[in-house]
Amino acid sequence: MTSKGPEEEHPSVTLFRQYLRIRTVQPKPDYGAAVAFFEERARQLGLGCQKVEVAPGYVVTVLTWPGTNPALSSILLNSHTDVVPVFKEHWSHDPFEAFKDSEGIANPTDAFTVFYSERSPWWVRVTSTGRPGHGSLFIEDTAAEKLHKVVSSILAFREKEWQRLQSNPHLKEGAVTSVNLTKLEGGVAYNVVPATMSASFDFRVAPDVDFKAFEEQLQSWCQAAGEGVTLEFAQKWMHPQVTPTDGSNPWWAAFSRVCKDMNLSLEPEIMPGASDSRFIRAVGVPALGFSPLNRTPVLLHDHDERLHEAVFLRGVDIYTRLLPALASVPALPSDS
Repeated sequence: MTSKGPEEEHPSVTLFRQYLRIRTVQPKPDYGAAVAFFEERARQLGLGCQKVEVAPGYVVTVLTWPGTNPALSSILLNSHTDVVPVFKEHWSHDPFEAFKDSEGIANPTDAFTVFYSERSPWWVRVTSTGRPGHGSLFIEDTAAEKLHKVVSSILAFREKEWQRLQSNPHLKEGAVTSVNLTKLEGGVAYNVVPATMSASFDFRVAPDVDFKAFEEQLQSWCQAAGEGVTLEFAQKWMHPQVTPTDGSNPWWAAFSRVCKDMNLSLEPEIMPGASDSRFIRAVGVPALGFSPLNRTPVLLHDHDERLHEAVFLRGVDIYTRLLPALASVPALPSDS
């Protein structure tokens, strides 16, 4: 993040710098320090603060406004969320009972990306067994030969989806299914043909795909490779949901109205990766993935990931308008 100098730095930028210095990356994230940061900030602002462990290693910080019903005036922050140091409004009811605003991705143009759905992660491990032997022999029916057939079928599918994306300027990456070969395992020595080999793949399945038919396709590629080829799932998300982006969704109406009032150009998309929103949507709660980061290169988890000071401060202003508007949406009959 660029700035003009410590003496002229905006307080929100100072806070953000302090938070960024906390190590929250894997494999040894210091989530305790991140939670302590939120607790101390809450104390300075006179807000109630409570830690809730919703899963092993996953802690949510609940901030509440003084003088109000905690159930009606709360914001949830997880320890790796975007920091938004804006706690100004008293909300009419708890928006997290009926809506969730989750993480998004930067946009290098003047527009802002908002995600209304996301692809489903399928982590697949294909294991092939075959005849072992000495590396100097032409051994038939080896594990490597059969695994090669499966890998070729999957990579051919990958190329087909890539070409479909490239040939249609209206398609975004989240609208097609992607796959990458991420691990190859097998063998004990250069001169020994292994009896078992495996390949692991990271599929991100588009929400409009017929999941049953797609799994059958994966199985057919394994069967066509020969006997002794199987697949297993390390992760298999089966509940794709789409948050409406029309008048039927009052949360979208409030969200888009604020953006229109602020002259923000929105680009609704399907998120190519996976976020916590998929768990929220799966239980019937609408969710939008949004980070107010335009004019910013997409460097998610990349080297030199950065954010310009002006974009960050503009994002704070956007959240200042968005959060009260979303929190003021009347509760639906089903929510009560």
